Amino acid sequence: MKTYSAKKGDVRRNWYVVDAADKVLGRMASQVASILRGKHKPMFTPSMDTGDFVIVVNADKVKLTGAKEEKKKYYRIGLQGKPGSLKVATAAELRAKRPEDLVKNAVRRMLPRSPLGRQMFTKLKVYAGPEHPHQAQKPQVLEIDA
Repeated sequence: MKTYSAKKGDVRRNWYVVDAADKVLGRMASQVASILRGKHKPMFTPSMDTGDFVIVVNADKVKLTGAKEEKKKYYRIGLQGKPGSLKVATAAELRAKRPEDLVKNAVRRMLPRSPLGRQMFTKLKVYAGPEHPHQAQKPQVLEIDA
């Protein structure tokens, strides 16, 4: 029996909508990352991007368990990239300023750290509210167990 490897022309991409309201961030992010990679498809090939597009709405209503809201810190380098430009924000501060970044950071860190992982990450669309501009793609509602 031969091992199947997906070809570029075989890949069919679907669009899914995930409602993040009252979902636990880490559990939801791991399932979204799996869909972006294509692990839910029988044609999954580790060296190819076989995943689907995922739209996450209501990112501002995602849940963090325990004391992560106040204790979890997010680090980023300022615009200059010089010593002293390190910016630190707690999860609560990040939720107040850029709630989409909570979900984006969680999903990005669950994808491979390679050019292929960066390509997979471009298929993730995150919105703070319930509206999104991707109605033309006819996305299917995806229920996440979180």
